[in-house]
Amino acid sequence: MTEVDVLEQPQEFGRELRRRRLAARLSLAQLGALVHYSKGQLSKVERGLKRPTVELARMCDARLETGGALSALVAGPRTEARDARSSDDGEVWLMQLNKDGSSAFQPVARRQVITAGAGSVLAIGAGGGMPVPADVLGAGLVDTSRALFDQFRRLGQTSGPSTLLPVLIAQTHSLEQLAARSGTRTRHDLLVLASRYAEYTGWMAQEAGQDAGALWWTERAVELATACDDREHAAYTVVRRALISLFRGDTAQASGLAEHVLACDASPRVRGIAAQHLAQSLAVEGAYDACMRNLDRARDLLARSSDDGAKPVIGASHLPDVAAMFTGWCLYELGRPTRAAETLEREIGRLPAHALRTRTRYGVRAALAHAAAGEIERSCVLTRELLGSVGLVHSATIRADLRRLSRTLNRYPRHRSVRELSPDLALAASASAA
Repeated sequence: MTEVDVLEQPQEFGRELRRRRLAARLSLAQLGALVHYSKGQLSKVERGLKRPTVELARMCDARLETGGALSALVAGPRTEARDARSSDDGEVWLMQLNKDGSSAFQPVARRQVITAGAGSVLAIGAGGGMPVPADVLGAGLVDTSRALFDQFRRLGQTSGPSTLLPVLIAQTHSLEQLAARSGTRTRHDLLVLASRYAEYTGWMAQEAGQDAGALWWTERAVELATACDDREHAAYTVVRRALISLFRGDTAQASGLAEHVLACDASPRVRGIAAQHLAQSLAVEGAYDACMRNLDRARDLLARSSDDGAKPVIGASHLPDVAAMFTGWCLYELGRPTRAAETLEREIGRLPAHALRTRTRYGVRAALAHAAAGEIERSCVLTRELLGSVGLVHSATIRADLRRLSRTLNRYPRHRSVRELSPDLALAASASAA
């Protein structure tokens, strides 16, 4: 999209909105009441004086039954797609730990690592010493590492990603090194766990707002899963790449990756999660019918999945009904905020108390849906309850939703609860993911 296209966008959208509104025989005030915008705000949008938001376009599409025509005229948050395999082949990533307790990813050229020797690079942080051969430890090491992984995932619900990233990276590297010196059976089990650690490290990197690190570690999880012939997790890491692409605004790549997994012979659970992410991408594009079909598809596949407990749960482990929660998320994106808020609040009530990150993520989305539905008081109450949790989990993806919520509530500057909440909300939305 060129600069001229961006400048012409409000005028083109405004003309089409006016045409559709008049065809539906609605006044500005009547349409404003349906989408919870004032008559004056809509008038500015129609005259090209105010840039339309994606949220407004979707709600107008839903109310005017335009089949997504208005959403297609609004440029969403797009970024250039980037393939992790091709872009990161020339480097590896190390975790740099600073004296003040902060941490960051540090890229190192792969050629430099090869020249120095991988053992030398790892020894910088390991302090040298000869590790005990993994076969001496056997199944006990695998069981302990698995138990640690479950605890790390639980800890990730109540703490920021910077707390977990260093130990997750160290654990992944340790499992890889131990696997290299193990017998066939132990090597396989350690690599399976290493791939799960790498995938979760990628998720925490995404939560920290480090997209490049998230892609690198997700790709590393694919490599580890392939090395131990864990096709199940290899397919799931492709689904994770789809979600990363979705959060970056690249719905085309997200849909393509999800469809690729749906077409393969992965388990019902992995394909169910893929169908769910495909539905999310379609919701962002305003494709209501296709989105609902894939949510039904996800619900059916997830109902057929089984968990034998031998491996860590793939995907969200705290959602009682994954498809139902994501139906709420999709309904908001499709311009149905009232239904979205009802669904999200119902499903949030079923979450375990300790799942703080999950409760905060979907709680913010419920507050966003209430705000878009014009239920300002309820939105402010929910948001106020969540601000403390936002500060604990330090999630870049949650803060992105907070910024959307802040923009929505700013349409009501005279509302007392909005005025009281605004300073704290602005601070929480702008804070770094640390």
